[in-house]
Amino acid sequence: MNLDITIRRATETDIPTIHKMAHAIWPPTFGDILSADQINYMLNLIYSEASLLSQLKEGHIFLLAEEGDIPIAYADYSLLKNGIYKLNKIYILPSHQGKGVGRLLIEHIIQSIKKENATSLLLNVNRYNKAKGMYERLGFKVIGEEDIDIGKGYFMNDYIMEKSLR
Repeated sequence: MNLDITIRRATETDIPTIHKMAHAIWPPTFGDILSADQINYMLNLIYSEASLLSQLKEGHIFLLAEEGDIPIAYADYSLLKNGIYKLNKIYILPSHQGKGVGRLLIEHIIQSIKKENATSLLLNVNRYNKAKGMYERLGFKVIGEEDIDIGKGYFMNDYIMEKSLR
């Protein structure tokens, strides 16, 4: 696949772009899985500019994938403990899904964290999200399930997946 994609580390000035992209990506991505009310609640909880800035300041590393100078995807990862990293977010604009952008972002993250002696990369994925198949193709394995209470009666019903880097 011949993708002309650049991946760069996002900064505070990119927070409005990530916020805007989340609002463009989430409704079509989760519309068949979650209610509109839950999508809006989660966007406000996790993707307000203040929340994104707080995550950045807490040590989350945000990446932007761009085609030319147009942002088409973002990811966020962080160190959990002792060589174990977590992919907190990875989202691609609907127009670019299925074109290998997610794979490029994950490969970029893996190369970065291997330099830090990472032993594994974890992620959570909604149990009904079709992205689970992509993660499996990239070597992630389901190691558990969890239902996370995010407030207002909403839960994230996720698989926990792991890719060993050893």
